[in-house]
Amino acid sequence: MAESSNFAQPSIPKFDGDYDHWSLIMENLLRSKEYWSVVVDGFTEPAPDAILSTAQKKTYDEARLKDLKAKNYLFSSIDKTILKTITQKETSKQLWDSMMIKYQGNARVQRTQLQTLHRSFELLDMKNGESVTDYFGRVMVVANDMRNCGEEMPDDKIVEKILRTLTENFNYIVCSIEESKDIDSLSVDELQISLLVHEQKFKKTTNGVGEEQVLKILYDERGGRGRGGMVRGRGRGRGRSLNRAMVECFKCHQLATSSMIVHNGKER
Repeated sequence: MAESSNFAQPSIPKFDGDYDHWSLIMENLLRSKEYWSVVVDGFTEPAPDAILSTAQKKTYDEARLKDLKAKNYLFSSIDKTILKTITQKETSKQLWDSMMIKYQGNARVQRTQLQTLHRSFELLDMKNGESVTDYFGRVMVVANDMRNCGEEMPDDKIVEKILRTLTENFNYIVCSIEESKDIDSLSVDELQISLLVHEQKFKKTTNGVGEEQVLKILYDERGGRGRGGMVRGRGRGRGRSLNRAMVECFKCHQLATSSMIVHNGKER
């Protein structure tokens, strides 16, 4: 007896919402105390008018004591606010089964939902003509849903996703951001502000009235800066090269050389 008292008593795990972890630790504790069989098989009180032999009465008394001790461990492990929501808790088996139905099902649903959200997040892409505000809204809805399911979604992951999936007319501003800012420390709000400023300038230029023609530079994805006029961003491998032979007028959409534009039969 003196030797056994030297061993520290195992602490009772507190349920924190992670059912899979809690049930694993709690089951191991109840097994170590030899109470698990009564949790699995349950305990039923004999009928009031039942006539029991001495051996049968002893067996029932032992089972009842085990059930009370197992239930005591479960009561100590579960917060009172959760216990108030559980109606079936007369025996340790009822209490255990109620917790399993209530929380294991929720955990499985949550994992399935998170898998769906992962796929939705990967497939997000800015649509042609979509505003910066609308696209950020779509991205943040999915990101926040993932956070609510327990997924870690730091700002740098969202920023990188957005920079990779913007439409072509944001190419040069993305290069500028990658060259001038530390992407890992750039917040989602800071990125949105930068893109909104670019979007407003872009709309003002393309919607202006006058003889000035706005050129759209077509980029390819070969990357690197070289003799052919290539432009490259840093850190994320988002390279672009300038194709000098492909210059397009925003108004008439005709292609011209890099030195002139022919519009309506006139050189400009």
